[in-house]
Amino acid sequence: METSDARPDAGRVRLEPWGEGDLWLLRRTNTPEMTEHLGGPESEEQLADRQRRYAELSAGAMYRVVLVAGGETVGSIGFWEREWRGSTVWETGWGVLPEFQGRGLAAAAARAVIVAAREAGRHRYLHAYPKVEHAASNRVCRAAGFTLLGQADFEYPKGNPITTNDWRYDLARASAGPER
Repeated sequence: METSDARPDAGRVRLEPWGEGDLWLLRRTNTPEMTEHLGGPESEEQLADRQRRYAELSAGAMYRVVLVAGGETVGSIGFWEREWRGSTVWETGWGVLPEFQGRGLAAAAARAVIVAAREAGRHRYLHAYPKVEHAASNRVCRAAGFTLLGQADFEYPKGNPITTNDWRYDLARASAGPER
């Protein structure tokens, strides 16, 4: 799925469904730098389990983020179900490899995943929950048109309390941009 709005980065990335051979990407993103806001690197067993979950996801989808020009994989993004404040919503999360960061690719991928979540139907809202101090992911949410609802307390990974921002995108809206 390619981004399809009129923004300058539209068409820069496409989303390719996560596959059996994508464990290499999980390994590439399993560094202290890439997992600083996610509780740190996972063991090889945890990565294998994550690979299985991604490949077998039944509600939602995981993707590799690929540059349209050149076909290089630059990261991953997806959406899945979460129970949130009495409702079931879509949640999204992403990671862009260090050598591709700072180019707006995560925001382009987030806009593409908004389209995918909208097409999947099922839920009206797509949420992202970056840690409050994770400036880059919070900028991605803003750039992709999510609305900041406030802060929320989570455990991630389990047993590790964190404070996140709750960003929401209303999938019933016609186009990307801040909620009104």
